[in-house]
Amino acid sequence: MTLTTGNLTPARIMTSLKAIMKSRQISYRDLARRIRLSEASVKRIFSRATLTVARLSEICQALEVSLSEVVRLASEQSADTPEPLTLEQENALAADPKLLACFYLLANGRTGRDVSAQLGVDERAVRRWMVRLDALRLIELRSKLRARTRAASVIAWRPDGPLRRLYENQIRQEFLQATFARSGEALHFLSAELSDASCKILLRKLERMAGEFRDLAELDRALPPRDKRSMAAMLAVRPWVFSMFKSLKALPAPAPRTRNR
Repeated sequence: MTLTTGNLTPARIMTSLKAIMKSRQISYRDLARRIRLSEASVKRIFSRATLTVARLSEICQALEVSLSEVVRLASEQSADTPEPLTLEQENALAADPKLLACFYLLANGRTGRDVSAQLGVDERAVRRWMVRLDALRLIELRSKLRARTRAASVIAWRPDGPLRRLYENQIRQEFLQATFARSGEALHFLSAELSDASCKILLRKLERMAGEFRDLAELDRALPPRDKRSMAAMLAVRPWVFSMFKSLKALPAPAPRTRNR
């Protein structure tokens, strides 16, 4: 039976599988060995984007990911960036830091019991938060303190919204107070003169990198908490001149030297 999954195209499914392989650092050769095919056969499957449900299930098992996760990631590829929350939703989260923390953990795949343990509160308090988040249409409340979030794990805050006004400066200061020298940390600051064409290329690459961050977060949402950790990335680029250079313009030019004869 050929793969048909609602309105998802096979190409989207294959793109999702490639993203999973990249995140797991699994090559075509590695996958071929796991499913007992030649590397050429695996490459042909991916290039033609044709495979059966049975073959897809076999590949998912080899990649240690569920079919539902692959389908969910593929279904979310239509949007380059997640939709921002409504102003009403953001106002509610901004007014209650504990509600915001609960939503953040649920959006990253935690259960209500995980939230209870991590925030050090009883499960009745967590259920009250979850009921409120359900009323705000941020989650879909289910039994046994479980929920399906209606937002992506990487949430798009409104540029002029209450959450950014409330927390943006604090987040910037806390995030940059690090040496960026430990394992899992990196900081690259570069400055140069670029043409308009190069600037456009750079901006496109940053958008793709942000997209990959979102894809990896969606892939890992279903993993148990012990297998992941909270990560943050700051990607920024803008026309800029170091203030020191601007101040040099105000200095008087040195007087020309005269040679004594």
